[in-house]
Amino acid sequence: MKFMQIAALAAMTWWGSQAAAAYPDHPIKVVVPFPAGQTTDILARAMADEMAKVVGQPIYIENKGGAGGIIGIEAAKRAPNDGYTVLIASSGPLAINPNLYKDIPYQTMEDFEPVAMILEVPQFLVARSDFPAKNLNELIELVKKNPEKYNYASGGVGLTNHLTMEMLKNQTGMEIRHIPYRGATAALTGLIGGDTQMMFESGPAIMSHVEAGRLKIFAVGSKKGSPRFPDVKSVHEAGVDGFDAATWMAVMVPKGTSPEIIQTLNRVTNEVLQLPSVQEKFTAVTATARIATVEETREFLTRELALWKETIDKGNIKPE
Repeated sequence: MKFMQIAALAAMTWWGSQAAAAYPDHPIKVVVPFPAGQTTDILARAMADEMAKVVGQPIYIENKGGAGGIIGIEAAKRAPNDGYTVLIASSGPLAINPNLYKDIPYQTMEDFEPVAMILEVPQFLVARSDFPAKNLNELIELVKKNPEKYNYASGGVGLTNHLTMEMLKNQTGMEIRHIPYRGATAALTGLIGGDTQMMFESGPAIMSHVEAGRLKIFAVGSKKGSPRFPDVKSVHEAGVDGFDAATWMAVMVPKGTSPEIIQTLNRVTNEVLQLPSVQEKFTAVTATARIATVEETREFLTRELALWKETIDKGNIKPE
């Protein structure tokens, strides 16, 4: 009897290892919670194309945009936890929305398993080139000497560029009014036209305006700075100790996905992130590849959720 039990256990272990080793044996779907053509979608497609070559199976994108990413995230949450539905999403849906909305139909760490990081895109603090300050310290001093005189633009309440400025306000004591627009393009138009004085925004949106001399970069939100603008100090380097804000992308799978599959996806993701062709695509949008283990990804997401919760709570920010 004991022999039969041992034999059965050995057989189960063998079949389990074979199943894990066989993954994936058919196409993988990647849910992107934004419409086709947006930056998250473009970079997710670049990743999927290269990952397909590594795993030897097709990997296709399913765009499920709407409600700031909520619709797509919920769809991924309801998918089978067999490793054949993967979520690639950014910081807004994964770290900001769960803290901003009370009745959101998912919780990032309760409904998903972290797999890997993909990239970080720093937020840049910009103002018109004729703004009367030469650097971040002068800008902060000027605003604090003139409470409520200045304002800042964002693409809308609760977006990363809105909350990044709120974080800077919290840490510096600046009193500055928020002017929300419907999207980053409209916000930048208002800034360039002189309706607002400054804003945080990602590299791809501001690049052409900086190069044309319409805008000046005062600081980089990311603590690491930006390889694209090595001479520009980060907010942290300029003296706001510990300040660190960036947009990022991560890979997730539905809760309950096996650890073996998660480790396989982590390995494949990190392998692809090291490809020169992928890094070139990232550099073009001022992004930096972020290699991370499963546990490092989990720790990062936990910190980001806490960071944005604190910012939202301190600013008493409510969704529109």
